[in-house]
Amino acid sequence: MTYRKTDEAIRKLTPEQFRVTQQSGTERPFTGEYNDNKRPGIYVDIVSGEPLFASSDKFESGCGWPSFTKPIAAANVEELQDRSHGVMRTEVRSKHGDSHLGHVFPDGPRDRGGLRYCINSAALRFIPREEMEMEGYGAFINQVEAI
Repeated sequence: MTYRKTDEAIRKLTPEQFRVTQQSGTERPFTGEYNDNKRPGIYVDIVSGEPLFASSDKFESGCGWPSFTKPIAAANVEELQDRSHGVMRTEVRSKHGDSHLGHVFPDGPRDRGGLRYCINSAALRFIPREEMEMEGYGAFINQVEAI
């Protein structure tokens, strides 16, 4: 499957999705569609469709955004220095869609690598496990817990 950013995909974004992914915005905490999602499946870039995170790596951090311990495919995620807001942070962007996703912090569960990928729901599309094969993400089913 080829993942890329297209004008058509950008036109389909809601104003909030556009603000977050294209203008490096942040949704308000506890307002995102996937913050409380507990269903098995994967999260893909809303723009390019590239697979980003698995539900099996999602955890409740209490920060108000979906949090993950690691990407489902490290090659699809870029980490960049972010000096905005007067502090040094690590921004997380999708490799092929160049979407702003959120930030990664070193305060995740120690027993799972110690990282917390704090991701905006507006940057994601959730694909339930039972639809992964049909949508072309069957290669990732082994990384998602069984229903």
